[in-house]
Amino acid sequence: MAKTLDTTIELARWFDKDGIEKKVTIQQYLDFVTNQDKTQIADFIFQRLHSRYLKPFLFSDEKFTKEFKNGFSIMANCCLLIETLQSFKNGWGDSDRKSGQAFKQFLTSELKFSAFKSKEHDFYVNIRCGILHQGETTGGWIVNRSGTNLFDDKNLAVDSIVFARELENSLKNYSENLKVAKWDSELWDNFRTKMRKIISNCEK
Repeated sequence: MAKTLDTTIELARWFDKDGIEKKVTIQQYLDFVTNQDKTQIADFIFQRLHSRYLKPFLFSDEKFTKEFKNGFSIMANCCLLIETLQSFKNGWGDSDRKSGQAFKQFLTSELKFSAFKSKEHDFYVNIRCGILHQGETTGGWIVNRSGTNLFDDKNLAVDSIVFARELENSLKNYSENLKVAKWDSELWDNFRTKMRKIISNCEK
């Protein structure tokens, strides 16, 4: 039986700076591709990833910040975003058995994360795998949210607030790079490959 695709399925939903709800459906995305509208696509992917992984922790309510905001949750989301973002960059349909490679590539290629130089694998094992598989950090690594120092090498302490802020900048840079890159560049080819897989996952 042939699979069918509902092109009204939403690929992203977010609220702009004025609190107005926005969304992009599969059909809208396909129209963007037909028109080679790099700006619309680049903005869409930023909002899709930002609203899912980073925005939930930007809520400024005092009670939320004090009682609900949690460094482990922030780092779990950041790790999910790193793997997703690197998959877009590499044109991977999925990251099965390639997660460690994704983290090494990301941490070595993003200058703002140079503090983890030579410790990329340790971060992957003790932060990413520790939190996502065990619900805790391992190997003596710790997570805080002081908002001051990305990584304390001596104490193996990762500042989740700074980490998320720098990751947001990486996501912004990726979106901006898409806007200026040529449509037939490797960056765009890899992006479209990843999006084709995402859309195929919506088929029933």
